[in-house]
Amino acid sequence: MNLESPKTNVEKSAEYIFNALTDIKNFEKLMPENIAKFEVIDENCFEFGLKGMPEIKLVKKEATPNSKVVLGAASSKLPFTLTANIDAVSDSSSAVQLFFEGDFNPMMAMMVKGPIGKFIETLSTNMNKL
Repeated sequence: MNLESPKTNVEKSAEYIFNALTDIKNFEKLMPENIAKFEVIDENCFEFGLKGMPEIKLVKKEATPNSKVVLGAASSKLPFTLTANIDAVSDSSSAVQLFFEGDFNPMMAMMVKGPIGKFIETLSTNMNKL
């Protein structure tokens, strides 16, 4: 299952956005309002929970300076990645787009597609809060 957020223009440099996204604790600023839990485990891992959804632990898997940050599920039960692609528009602005890739069975994919689509859209919209 592949989902993508709309591109969000942010009035910050690509370097600033990259540094903000590689600092795991900043993801709390991006979370939806219905967040029930957010806990930083270490500098590469955090766990969050939204009301009515199971808690998810994300681990930083890859970081390409000023262009890409990849987070992945810490558990192999629901394998997925969340990738932030950062494009420099100018020295002081950038465009960020999120991509979700998950390996789910068709029934699970049908159940989670809506909530995950809304979730990555909210993360993307909240990029301006960094």
